[in-house]
This record gives sequence, structure tokens and C-alpha cells, in this order.
Amino acid sequence: MIDLLLGLQWGDEGKGKVVDVLTRNYDIIARFQGGPNAGHTLIFDGNKHVLHTIPSGIFHPRAMNLVGNGVVIDPVIFKKELENLSRHNINFKERLLISRKAHIILPTHRLLDAASEKMKGKAKIGSTLKGIGPTYMDKTGRNGIRVGDLELSDWKERYSNLCHKHLKMIKFYEVELEFDLDAMEKEFFEAIEVLRELQFIDSEAYINKALRDKKSILAEGAQGSLLDIDFGTYPYVTSSNTTAAGACTGLGVAPSRIGSVYGIFKAYTTRVGSGPFPTELFDEDGKTMARIGNEFGATTGRPRRCGWLDLIALKYAVEINGVTNLMMMKGDVLSGFKTIKACTSYTYKGKEILHLPYNIEPENVSVNYTEFEGWDEDLTAITSPSQMPENLKDYIRFIEDFVGVKVSLVSVGPDRNQTIRIE
Repeated sequence: MIDLLLGLQWGDEGKGKVVDVLTRNYDIIARFQGGPNAGHTLIFDGNKHVLHTIPSGIFHPRAMNLVGNGVVIDPVIFKKELENLSRHNINFKERLLISRKAHIILPTHRLLDAASEKMKGKAKIGSTLKGIGPTYMDKTGRNGIRVGDLELSDWKERYSNLCHKHLKMIKFYEVELEFDLDAMEKEFFEAIEVLRELQFIDSEAYINKALRDKKSILAEGAQGSLLDIDFGTYPYVTSSNTTAAGACTGLGVAPSRIGSVYGIFKAYTTRVGSGPFPTELFDEDGKTMARIGNEFGATTGRPRRCGWLDLIALKYAVEINGVTNLMMMKGDVLSGFKTIKACTSYTYKGKEILHLPYNIEPENVSVNYTEFEGWDEDLTAITSPSQMPENLKDYIRFIEDFVGVKVSLVSVGPDRNQTIRIE
């Protein structure tokens, strides 16, 4: 069976840390969707590591790491990630595998992204401008360039044809966009040569053979369920399927091979970029969460919007993913709040509802909260569930009862050791 690890909010839930903690139990860590807009932060041995495309199991010597077919790869960013790993003596050439069916982000994809976002003006969706959306558009439009194409003799001709098409599209947007394509291409082609040094594989054959051989596999998602292209807060979403179904198409495995589904969420809620956010706080509580939680995007550095935990949205994500185990991150950030709140229903167009509706824009939705007594204890040094404050235990029990799934792990700090397992 293949286990899944997914974010249940708008991304930034702390998936990288949990993958790092769980990797010792798995033979293969496989990333199945998204691009370098993901930022998985891992902290251990006094060092901070940020990964964007490479699976978070790369720091464990026994694990193979697979970048699956559902991922889009920016060779330039990928090269920088590899250089960072080299400084830590990570043998990635033996333990990192790339699917031939993964699509490649071209320099002109990034330019298209910038032109499209600029044209939207105030209606922009908050893209990270990494070229991810345009790359997925070329994928579904059957124009894209895949990793396997790098092994073909005419791949540069394919590149030139697609690049020419993109430049025509940029002109169509009629926006002022300054760029030096020659410099971008120089950097791109240098990075392509580094990418060529890695192992390209037919990943669906590899992963299914591993399943037949009883290998243990953890599929690692990027972003969060509320950013899913189908089930997220469209159009303020990413361009891939971030939910459990995306693991099947992003790796080439059947739904019947899925085992446990680990759902990661924060003890509160954050969001980066534009889009509706019903529980967003604009007061001192929100500022305190951001400050204590160091809420800045791992990829962009953008400040994250903060709010109370939205249990309606969390239950929705649990249901569409079939979550079997919940893992709560950043419980330590809520220490010191006299009162903690959680959204337990919406008022939608004047009527109280208990589900996530089609539109959660503020003109349609307001939130109804249940309040909890907070706790003052510093959680960062505790090592077992018995040491958790009673009010934190009550908060966790309420969450479990509301969504119908048990919390099996609580994070109380950024380091891999600041992790409490609950039996």
C-alpha cells in the first residue's frame, strides 16, 4: 500500500517536517503534484532546510526520493536545491529519481505568468509567478515539454517552437514587461545540463514494482486541499490536484493501493496570496499569531494571513481526502491566548450551514465561533501527551469529535524532535 500525506488548509501546514519525521518508516518518498511554489521547511541539528521540488525524505540515507509525473519542474530552481544539498554531502545522484513524464517549466512560462497576472490588475489571484499555471496549461493543451523529451535529439527544436508561441501570447496581453530572455535562457540551459545528470525513470513502472515488492511508500503532497484546482476556493487556487485523488494520477497508482491518509493542519489557519478567508483576523490576535508562528512563505517570503481554525473547511478537506489520521501543527503558537476560537458553522446568505458552500466570499459568508479557554504553558519542551495542558487536550478532543478523525501527532515547535505522537 502507498500512504499519503496531504495539507488540509491553504498550504503551509508543515508537511515537510512531518515527512521528515515519518521518513524513517518508508523506503520511498514520492512527490506527486505541484511545482516550486511549494516550500517545505525542515529544521534539525540546528540547520534550516527549504525544499521546493525535491521530496522531503532526501535527508534520510535509506529512502529513495521520486519526483512524480504530476510535478512541474523548474530546472533553475531545481539546480539551486541540488547545490544546497551538495553543501550537506547528500548523495542525491543515487537517491533522487525523476519521472520522464514530469513537465518542465520554461523561462517563457514565467514570463507568461507575470504578463497574465499584470493584466488582471486588482483582480490578480496572487500567483507566485513561478510559471506553474502556464506550464499546466501547456500540459492540458498537449504542448508541453517533458523530462523524457530531454533524451530526444529534437528537444531543442521543440523548445524553440513552444518559446516562439509563448512570446506571441505575451504580446497579446499588451502589458509592459521588461525581461532579458537571453540571460534567462543561458541560466535555463545550464540548469538543464545539471538535470540531465540525474536518473530519469518510467516512474509508474517503478512505483508499481515497488508496491509488488512490498516496499513502503509515502506520497508527499504540496500546497493544501483548499488550493485544489477542482475542490479549492477557485479561482484563487493552484493548477494541480492537491487532494488524495491527485496522488493516483500524479504517480500512476490505482485508488485501491492507497493505505493511510495523513492530513496535516495548523492549530489555527493561514493563507498566502489573494482569495476568501472566512476566519481571517485583522486584530492583535492575528498579528500575534503571525509573529509567534513566523508566518512568512517559505518560497516567496510573503506574510501569511492568519485566523482562527476553520472546522467547517477542515471537515470538508477530511471528507474529500478520506483522511485516516490527523496531525496538528504549531500547537505551541497558541500558548498565551486567553481565549481560543474555532469556526463551527457559517451563516450563508442568512442561513446557518455546516458545510463549505460554493462561494465563501465575505459578502455571502460570516462565521460562527465556539470559544475555548486557552493555556499559558510553553509547549516547546514537552515530550509526551501527558505533559500537554488540559485545555489543549480539550481543544484537540473537540476537533476530533467535530471532524470524526483522531489526532495522532501534535507539533510543538519547528525542530523534528518537537513532535508528540498520540496513541
